[in-house]
Amino acid sequence: MQLAIVTFVLVAGLVYGLYWYFVERLESEEQEAVRKRLKRPGRSRAAAVVLLKQEERYSDVEALDRALGKASGLFAPMQRTIAQSGLNVTLGTVLLGSGVLGLLTFAIVSRWLRLPLVGAGLGLLAAWMPYMYVRFARNRRMLKFEEQFPEAIDLLARALRAGHALTTGLSMVADEMKEPVGPEFRQLFDEQNFGRPFDHALRSFAERVPTIDAKFFVTAVLTQREAGGNLAEVLDNLARIIRDRFRVKRQVRVISAHGRITGWVLSALPVALALFFAVADPDTYRKFYSDPLGVKMIVGALMLQVVGVFIIKKIVQIEY
Repeated sequence: MQLAIVTFVLVAGLVYGLYWYFVERLESEEQEAVRKRLKRPGRSRAAAVVLLKQEERYSDVEALDRALGKASGLFAPMQRTIAQSGLNVTLGTVLLGSGVLGLLTFAIVSRWLRLPLVGAGLGLLAAWMPYMYVRFARNRRMLKFEEQFPEAIDLLARALRAGHALTTGLSMVADEMKEPVGPEFRQLFDEQNFGRPFDHALRSFAERVPTIDAKFFVTAVLTQREAGGNLAEVLDNLARIIRDRFRVKRQVRVISAHGRITGWVLSALPVALALFFAVADPDTYRKFYSDPLGVKMIVGALMLQVVGVFIIKKIVQIEY
C-alpha cells in the first residue's frame, strides 16, 4: 500500500512538474514580459545626457591598457570581435586568459607526460580557446540578430505606414525588440538623436553588425533618402527577402550537416589518436622528439593536418 502511494505521488509530481515547465512557466514569462512593457517608463531627461561613446578601454589594468592602446592597430580585429560578441570582457582579459591557460596546460602536460612537444601543442590549442569562445559568442549573437531582424524591419515598416517618422520608428524598434536587435537600434537612434549625421550613423550600424542583411537595410534606407520612394514597401520586400534567405540558409545547413560532422571527426581523429598513444606508450613517442627525423615527421604531420582542416572547411562551407 505504501509503495502504491509513493508511486502515485512521484508520478503526480512528475506530471505536474512537466506541465509547469512546458506550460505554466512559459505563460507566466509571457505575462511578465507584457506587464514590463506596459509599465515601462519613458526615458528621463537625465538618462538622455549619458555620453554615447565612452573612452575605449582595452584592460582594467592600467599598464596593460596603455600597452594595448599603443598597439591598437594590431589588436583591432580582436577588439571588434569582442565588441560584436556582446560579452562583458575586455581585450586584456582575453589575452591574459589565453596566456595563463596556455602556460598552465603546457606545464601540466610536460610534467605529467614528460612530453614537451605534446605539451607545447596542447598549450597553443588551450591558448586559442578563449578567442574561439569569443568568436562562438559573436557568431551566435549575429545568428540571433539575423533571426530577429525581419521582425524589426516589419515593425519599422508598420510605424512608417502609421505616419511616424523614420527616427521614431527606430526608437520603437529599440524599445520593443530584445537583445541583440534592440540595443543595436537603440545605439543607432541615439547616435543620430545626439547630432551625428544619419548616414554616418547607418554606416556605423552596418560596421557593428557585419551581416549582409544589415548592409541591405542600410543601402535601402540611404537610397530612399537620396532618390525618394515608398520606404515602407521597400522594407516589406526586404523583410521577405531576408526570411527567404534565412530559410535557404537553414536548408543548406541541414544538407551539409553530414559533411561538417565528417570534417570534425577527420580533423579530431589524428590528434585524439596521438594523445592516446602518447599516454599508452610514452617511450615510443619519446623517440620522435629525441630524434631529428622524428621532429621533422611531427612538424610535417602538423602542417598536413592544418592544410587538411582548411581543405575540409572549404569543401563543407557553402556560399549562399
